[in-house]
Amino acid sequence: MEKDDIVKVEELLKYGRQYLKQNNIEDYDLILKILIEYVFKINKNKIIIYKDNELDEEKCEEYKYMIKKIADGTPLQYIVNHQEFMSLNFYVDENVLIPQPDTELIVEEVINEYSNKKCKILDLCTGSGAIGISLAKYINNAEVFATDISKKAIQISKLNAEKNFVWKRMTFIESDMFENLKEKNFDAIVSNPPYIETNVIEKLSNQVQSEPYIALDGGEDGLKFYRIIVDEAYKYLKNDGKIFLEIGYNQKDTVGELISKSGKYCDMYSKKDLGGNDRLIVATVRR
Repeated sequence: MEKDDIVKVEELLKYGRQYLKQNNIEDYDLILKILIEYVFKINKNKIIIYKDNELDEEKCEEYKYMIKKIADGTPLQYIVNHQEFMSLNFYVDENVLIPQPDTELIVEEVINEYSNKKCKILDLCTGSGAIGISLAKYINNAEVFATDISKKAIQISKLNAEKNFVWKRMTFIESDMFENLKEKNFDAIVSNPPYIETNVIEKLSNQVQSEPYIALDGGEDGLKFYRIIVDEAYKYLKNDGKIFLEIGYNQKDTVGELISKSGKYCDMYSKKDLGGNDRLIVATVRR
């Protein structure tokens, strides 16, 4: 379609469907509605009302450029700089992982445990801050510390804490795991660490490979960061403190074995996500 032909919402949608279908992009209808809302400020649920509206030519070019980026593998969330998680709004860009619905399981488990208690929580590998910020938002008496090795991730997580009005109850620390952490006596340590095996990353979708490599790579066997957490977390937890770890779908046994063999934890259990995959392991410090 020529540049001057795209002048109406209906034509933009048709153009986008053809382009994304040709490039094997799924959920193209939802993607296009979100892009039209983002670029033209037309509510995605009311697009049909505006289907014959003529649109600004420069904005149309911007829309087409975004469609090309999506076809090339850029996640929609990085284009619109937005992802919803736990009914909260988060800014995301290429410096942080995109929070996924499956991760809500770990947040809900921590909330269930501490919702009526005063508690101190550490969110390791915080990224966008989705886990720690959600806990600060939904646990009234929580004091949350969040760490990440990436300076840019820490900046983004601070921004998201401000967006969601919880910055007063959060502390952000640039740290390689526990390295720069001075605080101790946490009630809970929560983490969604990098856990993909190094040689598997290149086989993942273009969209996933567009996310920060440092936040994906869990080492040769995917267990690099679980080893660190299992070895170190007990030093920073109160007696009866707990670790809450998100895991890959095939890591329940291997991570569980690391925890069991350490001899530092008890009362271990796991939970599955809505897709039926093992997603969470919880264990309590034994003194």
